[in-house]
Amino acid sequence: MSAGRSRGACRRCAIDRLILWNIDLTLLDVGRVSRDAYADAFRRVTGRALAALPQLAGRSDSEIFFESLYLNDVPTGENEAADTELLARYCWELEAAFSLRQGELLQQGRLLPGARAAVTAAAALPGVVQTVLTGTIKPNAGVKLRAFGLDQYLDLEIGGYGSDAYPRGSQLMMARCLAGEKYGSPIGEDAAVYIADTVRDVEAAEIGGARCIAVATGRSTVAELRDAGADLVLTDLSDTHQVITSIDKLTRVPAGR
Repeated sequence: MSAGRSRGACRRCAIDRLILWNIDLTLLDVGRVSRDAYADAFRRVTGRALAALPQLAGRSDSEIFFESLYLNDVPTGENEAADTELLARYCWELEAAFSLRQGELLQQGRLLPGARAAVTAAAALPGVVQTVLTGTIKPNAGVKLRAFGLDQYLDLEIGGYGSDAYPRGSQLMMARCLAGEKYGSPIGEDAAVYIADTVRDVEAAEIGGARCIAVATGRSTVAELRDAGADLVLTDLSDTHQVITSIDKLTRVPAGR
């Protein structure tokens, strides 16, 4: 686990609440760098230029790759094993391509309003551990977070990533289990909250057993997020007091339960 307030919180009190953050368009925007890395990795794996890129919102890197194959008329493998090998090659190339662009993250990317303050303040809540549930492959998720100094507040060992072979709802359930095993206290459905920006994320929270705070900083509108069933919809994370109060309220288990 990274150093910082989250680790300090582990020493001070029992961990019984879990906050999961989506990364892209929830905490930060590095879309231009990501698209360049996608194009580079795609070309290296397929030998073709990435002429058409699918919708990225709410999708994992593995989903984006296979949809890109279809949109660019590139055949997939002959069977499941071949597809698995093809995806593994792509993930390796994507990690390499993104690593070469680390210096561009701060130049071409940005933290979204209130993101740093929200993550920092959430780390100080009693009994809380924070992680990520993201479509980004794990190595690149770490690079993005480190570039903006957010990794120190998050336990990346228990998160869910775009390189995992499970839907995001299943990854959320696994993250709850991993957190419970690591910190010695089960994380119930009323003690976990997912903070993200797409309708698909709201659906994943419902499937994975977590409350959901949706922020309209991505492609989904406030109305769409509300209709999808988010517990709370915010325009962004700029009101730190509202964000932290909402997290605390949604994850605090009533006494006697």
